[in-house]
Amino acid sequence: MKEYKLGDLPESSLHIYGRNSGILDPLTLFWTASGVEVCVKASELWVEVEAGYDVYEPWISILIDHVPISRQMVQKGRYWIPVFRSLDKETLRTVRISKDVQPMSDEPGSFLKIHGFRIDGEFYPVEEKKMKIEFVGDSITSGEGTEGAKRELCWSSMVFGSVNHYAFMTAEALDADYHIISQSGWGVLSSWDGNPKCSLPKYYTQVCGLAADGENAAAGAGKAWNFKAWQPDVVVINLGTNDESAFSQPAVFYDDNGKLFDQKLDADGSYEAESAKRLRDAMKDFLKEVRQCNPAAEIIWAYGMLGTPLKDLIEEMLDEYQRESGDVAVRFVELIPATPDTIGSREHPGARCHRQAAELLTAEIKKIKKI
Repeated sequence: MKEYKLGDLPESSLHIYGRNSGILDPLTLFWTASGVEVCVKASELWVEVEAGYDVYEPWISILIDHVPISRQMVQKGRYWIPVFRSLDKETLRTVRISKDVQPMSDEPGSFLKIHGFRIDGEFYPVEEKKMKIEFVGDSITSGEGTEGAKRELCWSSMVFGSVNHYAFMTAEALDADYHIISQSGWGVLSSWDGNPKCSLPKYYTQVCGLAADGENAAAGAGKAWNFKAWQPDVVVINLGTNDESAFSQPAVFYDDNGKLFDQKLDADGSYEAESAKRLRDAMKDFLKEVRQCNPAAEIIWAYGMLGTPLKDLIEEMLDEYQRESGDVAVRFVELIPATPDTIGSREHPGARCHRQAAELLTAEIKKIKKI
C-alpha cells in the first residue's frame, strides 16, 4: 500500500468538485457536493479525512462508477476511511468522495478536509466532463430533506445529501462538472425570517465567505473566487422561497444601515408595492452580477419545488431585466412542487421531487445547448 497526498497526484488524475482556494495539501471542502474524483485500478483504497465541528458533524457519500456505495458521518479528528477492499485489481473504477452537508455559516468550528489516499494500485486520468453548471440556491440546493424519513423534522446534518439531489442528477444526465453555492434559510434579499444579512448574493464572489472562520478562513474561504478559472456553461439560480417567507415574518432585524428591515403584506394579503419592488430589484441586481461574472453562460432562474407564490414577481423581474439589458440568455423554469408523495424529511423536497426537477432542467439545458 502506498500513500499519496492530493498534491502528489498528476493534475489529470484528480478532479475536484466545488469552489476551493487552490490549496491541495490538504483540500478543504466547503460547499454541498464538493469533493474529489479519481480513477484507479486497485483492490483496496482508503481516503484520509480530517473534520471538526461544534454541533453539526459533516457527512460524506462515497460513489464508485457513479453509484453510491456508502454514506457516513465524519467524526472529529484526522483518520483513514476505507473506500473499498477485495475488488478486482485490473478493473478501472471511478471513485468520488462527495460532501453531503452545506457549509455551516453559524458554526466557526465546522470544517472538512481531504489529505490523501492509500492504495495498492495505480491512479489513471479522470475523463473530462462535457460541460460546467453552477447551481445557486437555498436549503433545496443544499439537499436538505433528501435523506431521512418523511417524519423526521429535526434540523440535523443527517438530513442533508448530495446524491438524491437535482444538481447531481442533472449533472449526471449531462456529463457535467458542477458547483453548488447554497445555504439553508437564505435568500436573495433576506433569510426566511427576514434577516437581510443572510443574503446569498453578498458572498457570491467569494470562495465561501459565509463560513470564513477558523480552519476555513485559513484554507482561503474568504478569498475572492477566480471566475476566469472555472466558467460555467449554465448557471441555475433556485432562489426565492425564503424571500417569500419573509413577507409573513415580524420585523426584528436591522440592515447594514441600522434600519429595521420589513417586507410587508397589504391588508388583502398581497405583497406591499415597495416591498415587492425591493425584492425585484435585489433579484435583478443579482442577475447583473451573475452575468458580469459569467459573461458567456446561459442563466436559468428555476423556482417552485416548495410552491410558486413568487412566480409572477420573478417573471416580471426577468422581463424587466431583459428589456433593460438586452440579455436574451436568461430564462425562467417552473419546477414541480413537492406533494405528499414526493416530500422528504423536514417538509422539504425528497428524492422523487428532486428527480422531477432534474428532468425538467436537463431537458431545458439540452434545448438551450442544442444537445
